[in-house]
Amino acid sequence: MTSESLRTTAAFTAAAVRQLGELAITLRQRGHAPLQITQLIQQLLLGFFAQEVGILPQQFLTQLLDAGQQHPLIVTQQLEQALNTLAISDVLSAAPGLPLTLADIQLLRTLTELKWSVIEPSIFGTLFERGLDFNQRQQLGAYYTDAAAIMRIVEPVVLEPLRAEWAATKTAVTQTKSRKAAQALFKTLLERLRNFRVLDPACGSGNFLYLALNGLKDLEYEIILAAEHLHFPRTFPAVGLENVLGIETNAYAAELARITVWIGELQWMMQHDFSLENAPIVKPINSIAHRDALLNENGTEAEWPSVDVIIGNPPFLGGNKKRSILGDDYFSALNRIYTERVPAGADLVTYWFEKARAHIDSGKAQAAGFITTSSIRSGANRKVLKRICKTTTIFNAWSDETWLNTDAAVRVSLICFGHSKRIPMLNGTLVAHIHADLTADNAEVECDLTQAKPLLDNAGACWRGVAKVGRFDIPGAIARHWLLLPNPQGQLNADVLTPWVNGSDITRRPTDTWLIDYGNQSSEVEAACYEAPFAYLMKHVQAQRAQQRDEKRKRYWWRLGRSGADIRAALTQHSRYIATPMVGKYRLFVWLKRRIFPDQQLIVIARADDTTFGILHSRFHELWAMRMGSSFGTTRRYTPTTTFATFPFPIGLTPADTNGATIQLANGAVIPSVAAEYRTHAIAIAQAAFELNQLREQWLNPPAWIERVPEVVPGYPERIIAKPEYAAQLKQRTLTKLYNQQPAWLIKAQQQLDCAVAAAYGGINELTETEMLQQLLELNLARSGN
Repeated sequence: MTSESLRTTAAFTAAAVRQLGELAITLRQRGHAPLQITQLIQQLLLGFFAQEVGILPQQFLTQLLDAGQQHPLIVTQQLEQALNTLAISDVLSAAPGLPLTLADIQLLRTLTELKWSVIEPSIFGTLFERGLDFNQRQQLGAYYTDAAAIMRIVEPVVLEPLRAEWAATKTAVTQTKSRKAAQALFKTLLERLRNFRVLDPACGSGNFLYLALNGLKDLEYEIILAAEHLHFPRTFPAVGLENVLGIETNAYAAELARITVWIGELQWMMQHDFSLENAPIVKPINSIAHRDALLNENGTEAEWPSVDVIIGNPPFLGGNKKRSILGDDYFSALNRIYTERVPAGADLVTYWFEKARAHIDSGKAQAAGFITTSSIRSGANRKVLKRICKTTTIFNAWSDETWLNTDAAVRVSLICFGHSKRIPMLNGTLVAHIHADLTADNAEVECDLTQAKPLLDNAGACWRGVAKVGRFDIPGAIARHWLLLPNPQGQLNADVLTPWVNGSDITRRPTDTWLIDYGNQSSEVEAACYEAPFAYLMKHVQAQRAQQRDEKRKRYWWRLGRSGADIRAALTQHSRYIATPMVGKYRLFVWLKRRIFPDQQLIVIARADDTTFGILHSRFHELWAMRMGSSFGTTRRYTPTTTFATFPFPIGLTPADTNGATIQLANGAVIPSVAAEYRTHAIAIAQAAFELNQLREQWLNPPAWIERVPEVVPGYPERIIAKPEYAAQLKQRTLTKLYNQQPAWLIKAQQQLDCAVAAAYGGINELTETEMLQQLLELNLARSGN
């Protein structure tokens, strides 16, 4: 099929969906149940298609609808009887007799004129499913899957191994001198195809099964023609609907899947000039089951049938949303059954990965391929992929692809795993081995960073900022007004007001936002003594906190959502601390004053020395962070556990070594008080980092453009205020724009810092990135005892 015909088919299908959708919406507005409407529309689709291809008598529905325009009250019953002849098997439910108006009948009569034989069933199913199911599939993340993307799974999992078998058979046929032996080879391979089973355990409207079936039928037909070319008797294609199995929890999505594969098979027959005269109106399709793929109704683990391969696009649902979307009982059952196999915080899709792995491990399948969000590569999700890598092999993957869902773009990974002797392929390139984080070794250097372990030397230095869980943030103008207000018992509002910073304040310009923070110990009576802040929280926070599941947050509604006792204790030891946005285009670190409160989207390192700052801002730590951080779209998420805790700092300059006194050098740089043999490196790194930060600060806030103004009461950092004539220009000075521009002075300062850090590692600056990461991994494994 040409690209032009594909576009024409897609356009027709979308138009057909739109017109049937108008009828569906009209029926819904009249109060009919969505499932009844869906069943009717599905039967109409089957009827239109069956009339077009000659399975139903010529003009059968057309004449019925013509007569119905004269007698609208009678046509509903006649149409119901006619359409229900299409439900004589288990393919579809009987169509309900929904009353139709004259306008409805006229619309249906118009639709009989369309060329239904060219409908694209996979597009119809997906668009129709999206249009009618207002709740479940969107909540569970059912994304439209285009044919090209599906084939990235179907080709390596289903078709390529079978084509390899076909190539081996052709070679064997040419080498044998016995026609009987050659015919037996063809027969064996055709039997192999006809017994081949493909399972999609989250089949939705059947797109994966439809394309897999088409691929199997094409391959079978190629083999039949090759045998015929050698003058062996021609056989009729036997690959059919029984080759594809599905599981779908949504009732009308399961029916759509049956329609999709049924129409797809008939279209294939017509395209290859096979007669449909003796084709049944519908063939029994018992292989697509309407049930849950993970749990039985009694709360036990659901079984999957034994098959050759498993494919699909399981539902995308984040680990933190499972309980709220699936319900307490389902969530608890999942945790109970999969407790040793899938981490509780993992995304829902990982359960399909684990069940497929177990199926392969037990010999009930040979391979599997799924599409999932790219977050599968990191955090709790990656533990499931690590389990896969221990028992089988990831042989084909696309680590990070753009995926369009309606108007939104998400990032996905496509992962194929199982028994395979082929050379692994990652992102279209042959590689030596694919790791659980969907990175690969090259032929010269093996570097599996998923082996890295948390290091004791790094403990107690890095935290995520504190979650507010409510509207505790206020504009700076309000905070300054409150700072000057008296309280009846003499308390100062400065006790509970503090500047607050999030990731955007670092990568863009500060927003002058403040926070109401009562700390961890205040009682409600004590909190009420601060009149203005407490009144604000009563109005904006108290009611919202009353809806929380967490009893502690309900009870202590005036306190922040997380106490942050650890981070508060650590920061009190320093006059400043290091912060980096959890997610960002660049891995940027900045200094923040102790009085500034970090948002939960900031990662905080409780150190005040420029040496630590410089190591973190070096090329080596950036490389490590890019590979070890969890994924977030096209960027990586920096975490205290997977990123900071595993990073091997230079010997003598680890967080355990720098957790003490500091020394200020003559130029203002600050070094940690470390052992004498490491002090030279500490000074070199600190001075380079200090210079880099000074240059950045002068670019961000040119002294001639700004004024530094004390706060309205003592104890807070100065405010940076733009002079009126430079206000517009200053707004354009952000760290993100600076690193986008990469001026020569910034590149040079970074190079000087990288050289100083490389020297502390023993001179690794000349290595390739893979070699650097391998040396860092070796340091990690040595220090962690592995």
